Amino acid sequence: MTASLHLLAALAFAIAGPLLAPDFRGYDPDAFPIPQGNAPVGPAGYAFSIWGVIYLWLIISAAIGLFKRHDAEDWAPMRPPLILALAIGTPWLTVATMNPVIATVMIFMMLALAIVAMIRAPVLDPWLVRAPVALFAGWLTAASFASLGYIGAGYGIVFGAVGWAYLCITGALAVALFGCRLRPDAPLFPLGTAWALVAIVVKNWGTEWGVTALAGLGAILLLWLIFKNSRQQPHLI
Repeated sequence: MTASLHLLAALAFAIAGPLLAPDFRGYDPDAFPIPQGNAPVGPAGYAFSIWGVIYLWLIISAAIGLFKRHDAEDWAPMRPPLILALAIGTPWLTVATMNPVIATVMIFMMLALAIVAMIRAPVLDPWLVRAPVALFAGWLTAASFASLGYIGAGYGIVFGAVGWAYLCITGALAVALFGCRLRPDAPLFPLGTAWALVAIVVKNWGTEWGVTALAGLGAILLLWLIFKNSRQQPHLI
């Protein structure tokens, strides 16, 4: 039953979410008291293409989990938090078009559950389960803090847009490093965050050099950590 719910949740997340909000391209800049038309905390648009990989990989993982690993004891602990993360994520795009504040709360809930699922993911079957869950959690790490940055800057809470970019990039990097310590055999977790940080570099190149430098250094640090762990554990994915 849990394996079936896992597949249904993955399908709903990948199909129903984009179907309900097909034109979503990020928060409406005018949804905030202070419009956020070009917030430096957001990555360049091409970075969102990673969702195609995440959607497909999560579906494949869930399908194999149902038909080949439905009774595998080491898959069972991961499924409940992952199902909950996917269930919250299914209406997220729709909520984001209507209320960015609620959407931010939801995406942090998704992040927390995805990290728990990653921690519980089995050691075996790395390509089938640990890798897609880690990539999902890694991207959510960057996306959740970017969402927070939009909220903070959009409502003028203490800092401006640049200050919130510094704060949220630092926060995303801290969570990514913490996740690496919890699960050093899941390199796609820091890679998902690094992908977003590089896109922030691209977005801010030539305009906000401080944000560019911080995001670039964060991406380099995460990539170095992946390289270091792969040298110590050559079997990693």
